[in-house]
Amino acid sequence: MKDEGHKPNRLIDEKSPYLLQHAFNPVDWYPWGDEAFKKARKEDKFIFLSIGYSTCYWCHVMEREIFEVPEIAEIMNKLFISIKVDREERPDVDRIYMQALQMMTGSGGWPMSIFMTKDLKPFWGGTYIPPESNYGRPGFVELITKLDELWRNNRDELNKSAESLYSVLTEHQASDAPTKLPGAEVLDAGYKVFESMYDDTHGGFGNAPKFPRASTFNFMFRYAARTGNEKAKEMTLQTLRKMAEGGIYDHIGGGFHRYSTDERWHVPHFEKMLYDQGQLVNSYLDAYQLTGDEFYSDNVKDVLNYISKNFTDENGGFYSAEDAESATDPDNPDIKAEGAFYIWSQSELMELLGEEAGKLFAYYYGVESSGNVLEDPHNYFPGKNVLYIAHTLEETASEFDIPIVDLKSALDESRIKVYDHREKRMNPHLDDKILVSWNGYMISAYARAYQILHDDGYLLSAERAAHFIKLNLYDAKEKILLRRFRDGEAGIEANLSDYALLVAGLIDLYEASFNSDWLEWADELNDLMIERFYDNKSKAFYDTPEDSENLIVRMRDDYDGAEPTGNSIAVMNLLKLSQILDKSELRDKADGILSYYSGILSKSPHALPQMLAAVDFSLTKPKQIIIAGKIKSDDTKMMLQTLHEFYIPNKVVIHSDVENEENYMNKNLEIVKYMKMIDGKATAYVCENYACKLPTNDLDIFVSLLDGRSKL
Repeated sequence: MKDEGHKPNRLIDEKSPYLLQHAFNPVDWYPWGDEAFKKARKEDKFIFLSIGYSTCYWCHVMEREIFEVPEIAEIMNKLFISIKVDREERPDVDRIYMQALQMMTGSGGWPMSIFMTKDLKPFWGGTYIPPESNYGRPGFVELITKLDELWRNNRDELNKSAESLYSVLTEHQASDAPTKLPGAEVLDAGYKVFESMYDDTHGGFGNAPKFPRASTFNFMFRYAARTGNEKAKEMTLQTLRKMAEGGIYDHIGGGFHRYSTDERWHVPHFEKMLYDQGQLVNSYLDAYQLTGDEFYSDNVKDVLNYISKNFTDENGGFYSAEDAESATDPDNPDIKAEGAFYIWSQSELMELLGEEAGKLFAYYYGVESSGNVLEDPHNYFPGKNVLYIAHTLEETASEFDIPIVDLKSALDESRIKVYDHREKRMNPHLDDKILVSWNGYMISAYARAYQILHDDGYLLSAERAAHFIKLNLYDAKEKILLRRFRDGEAGIEANLSDYALLVAGLIDLYEASFNSDWLEWADELNDLMIERFYDNKSKAFYDTPEDSENLIVRMRDDYDGAEPTGNSIAVMNLLKLSQILDKSELRDKADGILSYYSGILSKSPHALPQMLAAVDFSLTKPKQIIIAGKIKSDDTKMMLQTLHEFYIPNKVVIHSDVENEENYMNKNLEIVKYMKMIDGKATAYVCENYACKLPTNDLDIFVSLLDGRSKL
């Protein structure tokens, strides 16, 4: 937020870091809401809707080139009403206009620039718009001047265009649900598409730019487990390895950047998003379960250490993002560049580390005197290096003729020095709002990391985040979940993804802690989600409640991208809770959702890999693994540790609490009451549809009952 002598606009009263960044623009910005809409109607003006987020590089560029320029702002203030929206706060608004933009132009992105009528129907859209016209494209001033002329002199045509697009938007959301459940054929078809997209050399599914789409990894590991297809597993493991070795991973501070601009996972777009960290931790945990290779578990520990240091509020919630750009000179904090915090010249590293350690470090991380960025069309990185693992430990040890143990020690020491030196630079902007949906990812990640890696601190982090949300963002009396917390204030009604991802995290937290309070809250939230978002006609969820205001279309996503759709997460929750609580009505609703999406799954299975994972679960007899024992006893912990050595994706884990028969699980699932410890020892019951094999407290027998699935 920069105060350059301008009077603040209405955004000064907002909580969003993105909106506050624009609070001193000379543009007369309004937040999304009735005040702006009424003014547009009263003054008979069209609306400019600008949607972005605080760590968006091109959003910053457009602000500097257009919104901070008084002469351009004066024209904007005269011609139309300008509205700013943080897409992370208002994904409901973002989703509608992104769909419209893609229909208008065939592509999308941020900043999103939409011009629309007084009744919020879009008639022109784009992304970043340069200030000056070039290459046959109109600049911003030329564009808005032409649109104003059309608004004044040819409004019927604009309205006709807006109505036509609106009709297509509504029709796209109104399709009736097919009645046929998807079968294993959609899993086979999805695998074949991903196999055809696979990059044999560098890993990943598709061409540059390459995104770490965790839902694809989730599906591919499940497909390998279902079919025994080793290639599905190996492609995914190779992709995860190449990502962790590449520049898309921060080898000094930890955490994944948003995406790679090249096919080698080398040069990233440097912003870091909470939702990537949470989802990818789960992917690397799966990889560790499947292989026992500490390369993957070390990555998990590194990412979670980064989140604990950089993204964790003192009261337990998790922040949202770190920016891609930062100041290049501490004395000029407003002069920023992409990746400035993360890149290095060879001379800088050699001076810092000394010749011997510097040469080791440079060889291992691919540092070159002329810089190692092969493709730099914007000339962002002249003479600079993006660190990546250029040579293995074995290759490096051989090159310098030193034992690997000494090499590891030297690299660790150098990384600490580089980290400490980097901390003296201006840190990238941190978006410190706390979002329920993205916290759901991290609750799941920390809970599963505790299950598999047995670090008590991970469970504590998951529980603190869940407590934070329950205390600050949930009204237990009114049964209302809010989406965003920042600067002491909760706000914005939660959407489908908030409910679904929080429920998913709470299910994982219950299975990690056996604290049935978390399961009880998950069940309560799931019921509220059904009440507010479920559509009895289509048999699927909408993304927003029926009573949402100022939304021209009630949307329903059909693509698992950087984040899975709310329906893809919700259907897995329904399948799991139906197994945990023996509620057949939840299975019926899950089947309805899968039927609704069966058409898309048949035509484009790769569009919904997280939904494919749910199809996999639905076609399996999932294991119900019930542990009767004292929560904190060593034998209960050992049984759970043994269980989590295996990759068994289609399972639920239930606790029969012998110390508290009044807990939520015991009161809501009759069969659990009869599952007791044998000979005073923690005892496992391995069941399918609650038809159970003989109970055992022998770990070897327990392992045999788990079918000997992939084990550490």
